[in-house]
Amino acid sequence: MDSIDTKRLYDSNGNDGAFSGCAVLFLGCSSPTHNLLSLYKDKQGKFSLFKVIKLTLIVLIVFDPDSFGGLEGYEILKLHDADPFLGVELKFMAMPPCQRFLESYACGSLAQFLSQHASRLLTLLDGVVMETQLKAGMHTLDQSLQDVEMCLEHIRQSQPVRLRDDEVTQLEQQLQNSFGPPSQPPQELPRNCFLFQKRVFDDRPLTSADQQRFAAHVGRDWKRVGRALQKNCRALKGPAIDNLAYEYEREGLYEQAYQLLGRFIQSEGRSAKLSRLISALEETKLTSMAEIMLGIQPRD
Repeated sequence: MDSIDTKRLYDSNGNDGAFSGCAVLFLGCSSPTHNLLSLYKDKQGKFSLFKVIKLTLIVLIVFDPDSFGGLEGYEILKLHDADPFLGVELKFMAMPPCQRFLESYACGSLAQFLSQHASRLLTLLDGVVMETQLKAGMHTLDQSLQDVEMCLEHIRQSQPVRLRDDEVTQLEQQLQNSFGPPSQPPQELPRNCFLFQKRVFDDRPLTSADQQRFAAHVGRDWKRVGRALQKNCRALKGPAIDNLAYEYEREGLYEQAYQLLGRFIQSEGRSAKLSRLISALEETKLTSMAEIMLGIQPRD
């Protein structure tokens, strides 16, 4: 993507506090058997859709998986029926998160994470892709994503005409509550157990099923996880991770991630525990991926 003229986008005090604007993200589904608008009109389906959107934005824009609602830099103002799409109106209060959003949208990361979260939370079949379109005012930004500055200007010129919808406020609160601890954890952990999000999980050696699940969902972040694992795994030190990336480049991200975890399991044997993988995912801020590995589902 093009470089940005930061002098024009920052205010006279050297910060971007004056930046604000709106964009509307339109979401659809490649499968005719899955209708996002029908889900949106269902109470539980609406919450699951909202969680898919929030988890995606948290990973790609904020990089703070412990934050839900009132996030500095952006907020969701409204969800609405934009048949055949679901419209998500976003307000940006700072330039950096807006730029990160545009970059992740342009490179396909946003669509990839949306599809991954939707596959898990909305029970979509593997291979079903979330379709997206991005607008600011009357401008369709998909046609000018290579010109970041122009996109930022279109978003800046599209100022919000409403406060956050009450429905979104309620969904934010419901999401916060869904991540609360279900019970008070014990003072001392039992042997062969570990804590995640204040909950106790049984520790065990990683299996081939874990390997497949990891490879199917981690995407481009497999290298980051590998860097975290290599701190305590000799087989992944030095150029090992880069060598895996090169050796399995043609096979794609799934095979690269699959081989990474396979190398870890083969090297560490029964010491290649689930807790070590979850710890690496937490270290790299991939909390939603850790939830996938632990089979955590959203609570009612």
